[in-house]
Amino acid sequence: MFTLGYFIDTTCGVFLCPAELWHLNRTWFFHGSLGPLGLRSMLLDEYQERLFIGGRDVLYSLSLDRVSVDHREAFWPSTDTQVEECLMKGREQAECANYIKLLHHYNKTHLLACGTGAFDPVCAFVRVGRWPEVSVAPRDLCPMRLTGLYVALYTDYWENDSLLCRLGNSSYTRTERNDKQQLNEPKFVGSAVIPDNDDEDDDKVYFFFTEKVPDAESGNSAVYARIGRVCANDVGGRRMLVNKWTSFLKTRLICSVPGPSGIDTHFDELGKYTIFTWNIKTFILMILFSVNVFRGYAVCVYGMDDIRAVFSGPYSHREGPEHRWSPFTGRVPFPRPGSCASRVNGGTFSSSRDFPDEALRFVRDHPTMFQPVLPLHRRPVLLQTDGERRLTQIAVDRVEAEDGHYDVLFLGTDSSVVLKVITIYNKETDTMEEVLLEELQVFKHVTSALVLHPQQQLYVGSEFGVSQVRLHQCDLYGPACADCCLARDPYCAWDGLTCSRYYPSGLNSKRRFRRQDIRHGNAIQQCSGLHIKGEHWEKADERLAFGVESNSTLLECSPRSPQAQVLWFKRSGSSKDEAVYSDQLT
Repeated sequence: MFTLGYFIDTTCGVFLCPAELWHLNRTWFFHGSLGPLGLRSMLLDEYQERLFIGGRDVLYSLSLDRVSVDHREAFWPSTDTQVEECLMKGREQAECANYIKLLHHYNKTHLLACGTGAFDPVCAFVRVGRWPEVSVAPRDLCPMRLTGLYVALYTDYWENDSLLCRLGNSSYTRTERNDKQQLNEPKFVGSAVIPDNDDEDDDKVYFFFTEKVPDAESGNSAVYARIGRVCANDVGGRRMLVNKWTSFLKTRLICSVPGPSGIDTHFDELGKYTIFTWNIKTFILMILFSVNVFRGYAVCVYGMDDIRAVFSGPYSHREGPEHRWSPFTGRVPFPRPGSCASRVNGGTFSSSRDFPDEALRFVRDHPTMFQPVLPLHRRPVLLQTDGERRLTQIAVDRVEAEDGHYDVLFLGTDSSVVLKVITIYNKETDTMEEVLLEELQVFKHVTSALVLHPQQQLYVGSEFGVSQVRLHQCDLYGPACADCCLARDPYCAWDGLTCSRYYPSGLNSKRRFRRQDIRHGNAIQQCSGLHIKGEHWEKADERLAFGVESNSTLLECSPRSPQAQVLWFKRSGSSKDEAVYSDQLT
């Protein structure tokens, strides 16, 4: 005879397959009307209350309330001439479609959309209206006129000329051609405009990329993860750096773990990233990294204050190719190289064209900062080295819980499973704990995009469709206080009756018996003395299973808590229960 009980195990989480998500009324799907989407981009527009999807030859507009109803579409294929030239270059028919890879807010009435155009990129404005008057049609596509578009790309087919550039109606600014100090075989990931202060003239555009860095001693090259920046209002110099950046700077992004021999293992392959805020002025950058040495992944978090401090620090300098890099200790010209023509920088210069040649010459010769940017807590918040699946996407939701704020990470994988994870930093032990809350298999195919909506919705894109998923399902944890606390889900708390959605103080005044402990999952402290259906929670959830000697018996139990695991005991007559482990169950 066997009995069972639960104990905490923070390695397991609730797994929900597509059929279960559908049955729980937790997900809705959009599969497209022209066959597989060929999804390449997603853009959430809260003002229009729409989700815009860029696919193969088509742009879709979906309702944020339910992606499965009331969609609009605009057909935008490559032209016959584009397709013909593409095929003549030896490309396959599928490659010569127009894959819409860029969707960007321009203003409240227009989006900027860019497609591959059969290897002849094309951009257009798309006119949209407030829902339900959204109207996206081919006639709304117009020639591109821009006041400021920041682009990272290669200008030639052989990828010899890489550049970061700004396109506008009256200006064109780019990095130096063939200057390996600025860019050396980069691979671009993305960019973002992030304000430094209330002065818009001081806004910076940050670029994320990797590049090769030669080692003077070994002669080999290493790959570094980089963050670069330019001033949004930079239009180049007047005599020097004409139509070139006068503010381009870069530095290394460190995401590493100590190795067994004392040498750090660096995660230098940049993946997806997300930028969110704690408050109006505090921006947090969260980046997904990988490493080529083995199939490992890490998530590192950076504070914008730390990034700004590095760009305000010493420049990297060396006397010649054979010398080591060191911090520049000489006189730095005014205005500080890399700064913007703005009021907060003294207001002396109204444009980058007014900067003195000395400042421009310095920034051209010293584009790299000496100090790297280190992550918060000097370590990854999440680390995966088992190689079981590849992490491909990341989105984050900042959630207020009873014992503080938590960042809930949603990680897309190549197995079409979205991992819902929280990470907890223990200041006393200087360690990071990862808690897997749920595994959501929203598709049977590879996940290619994640977009998070403030109204507790996650939009997951794949090659074949888009899924809308609610972020939490608290009743899955059951009505017991202990199960709800053990789950450690910051969205959920025990309210005296069942596990339900947690609301901060003042929003949930009718339910006084909230019990939640995300940091420790201490069910004993939270639930001690409470009664449920006449029984104390401390009594083990005990189930008897009878078996015949020398025969097989199915021992089956599915605990509600994602942090609980089944433990079996063998009971013989009046003797003390004896724990039975999996290798003994034969």
